[in-house]
Amino acid sequence: MNPPDGCSTFLVRHAWLALRGVVAEALVQHDLSVAQFASLLMLDEGPGLSVADVARKVSTARQSANEMLGGLERAGLVERRPHPSDRRTQQIFLTGAGRQRLAEAVPTVREVEARLAAGFTAEEIAVVNAWLQRMTEATVEGEEIPTL
Repeated sequence: MNPPDGCSTFLVRHAWLALRGVVAEALVQHDLSVAQFASLLMLDEGPGLSVADVARKVSTARQSANEMLGGLERAGLVERRPHPSDRRTQQIFLTGAGRQRLAEAVPTVREVEARLAAGFTAEEIAVVNAWLQRMTEATVEGEEIPTL
């Protein structure tokens, strides 16, 4: 499928939706949604994020992120702690069970990505990843990105 008028956004959106569906199916065995998996991954890389931080990073509303994190908290995968300098904010951290669930799910997601990337060279994948990273970095830091 060629993007209309050279608009890569359309093609990226379709690729994301297709990839998200396949990854969602694979994550069922780990009892995680794509947003939950992404949140665990982000919290592993950056412990202590706020609900607002998580919402921005998973491109959702703060209320939706709060509900999703509540589910992870009830499952014992994350815990909220008071922010040391802002009493209105809570920081979110992975629990041991959260780290374990993430460690079990990451190979599943990597396997899906490897299967979908079959037929591409390492150089082609590196170019695509670099392009996606640059496009991400080009957005305004802290800006909430609406979902399409």
